[in-house]
Amino acid sequence: MQVQSMTSIERRAGISLAVLYSLRMLGLFMILPVFALYAQDLVGQTPFLIGLAIGIYGLTQAIFQIPFGLLSDRIGRKPVIIMGMVIFAFGSILAALSDNIYTMITGRALQGSGAIAAALMALAADLTREEQRMKVMAMIGMSIGFAFAIAMVLGSILEQWISVAGIFWLIALLALTGIAIIIFWVPNAVKQKLHRDTETVPQQLSSVLKNIELLRLNLGVFTLHFVLTATFLVIPVLLQEQAHYALSQHWQIYLPVMIIAMLFTIPFIIVAEKKRQIKQIYIAAISLLVLIQMGLYFNHYSVMAIFTGLLFFFLAFNTLEALLPSLVAKISPAQTKGTAMGVYSSSQFLGAFAGGSIGGYVSGVWGYVAVFIVTGSVLAIWFLVAANMQEPQYLSSYLVDIGQIGEQDIKNISERLSKIKGVYDVVVIPEAQEAYLKVDLKSLDKDALTTLSS
Repeated sequence: MQVQSMTSIERRAGISLAVLYSLRMLGLFMILPVFALYAQDLVGQTPFLIGLAIGIYGLTQAIFQIPFGLLSDRIGRKPVIIMGMVIFAFGSILAALSDNIYTMITGRALQGSGAIAAALMALAADLTREEQRMKVMAMIGMSIGFAFAIAMVLGSILEQWISVAGIFWLIALLALTGIAIIIFWVPNAVKQKLHRDTETVPQQLSSVLKNIELLRLNLGVFTLHFVLTATFLVIPVLLQEQAHYALSQHWQIYLPVMIIAMLFTIPFIIVAEKKRQIKQIYIAAISLLVLIQMGLYFNHYSVMAIFTGLLFFFLAFNTLEALLPSLVAKISPAQTKGTAMGVYSSSQFLGAFAGGSIGGYVSGVWGYVAVFIVTGSVLAIWFLVAANMQEPQYLSSYLVDIGQIGEQDIKNISERLSKIKGVYDVVVIPEAQEAYLKVDLKSLDKDALTTLSS
């Protein structure tokens, strides 16, 4: 079988959307390592309100993500993305101008309200063929990981040059740059349609929310981002007040932590996927996070202790951040993958909101280090839930274009697809002219699949 390569339009779509997504992630995460200290000078601040300001974007992001995706089905992807970036820019400007905590909270809420993730993924699907879509999604996924790592370091460096207010102004500029990218660089889709592998289908929400294994993963990503947000309410303060390490030097910790953690994460992900050891590594990474939170509770007085804790924290965090969406794709039925990923993404943002607000409340009532007790306890609950998860089948979602068929042909097409080596589940959607499969890529007879769909 001749392996098809990406077209110039698909490459352009992948690169431009990855850059656009990266700008969005930079805008959201550059303030994470510096905000807790900056916000202490805002009028009316309390630890709870600081935490709420950090996490509130997650609540509005979760609320508007699916509706914005559905709106993009009606009025087009690009108009919704541009509208979202405009809202994000206005929120960033309001945050930059804030001198009190309430205006800051409003600005951060507006930032989250520009929820474009679902529309971006739908546009990526519109611009790619089924056999190339995974490559484009992988490009976007990798860009998110790199953007997060860069944001953690860049935020600490930029704070000493332009202040946190300046960072918010820069974030607004990045949003405007994103609008230019979507208008002038991202290709226009020839045809727009519903993609069940990337978009949320409201009629499927009930079945997805009843799936116990998917609920375990939703709890997992909720907990992971709860812990991330709550931890960075505390870490910058402890570095400055307990370890006596100036904010202007914090990047010297984050830079090596991010580089080393990313490099050492890759072998764990390869072993998990290639050696089919996902559950074992998944459980081990959760266990490591529990130990790290307890370790930071008892030893947070030196730069070395915090550096070591952050290094292992991000080793575990990066591993779980990669494995969780992979597990969602493996566990969800092929035709509900898009809906499952939509619920998963909303759970992630709700976790950030809960981590900020609850972490802020706990630090205000019982002190900063008490946050580690809360995060460690939440992680322990996740560990108990995850320990009972089923061993995942190492199956991938696969989309086949079947063309226009009648109702009488559905059974015939389903049977023929089911007989192909490596195909384990088939759902034919005639109105979409597509068949959604669960396949074992190692044993899949792609020649037979190509012959049938051509």
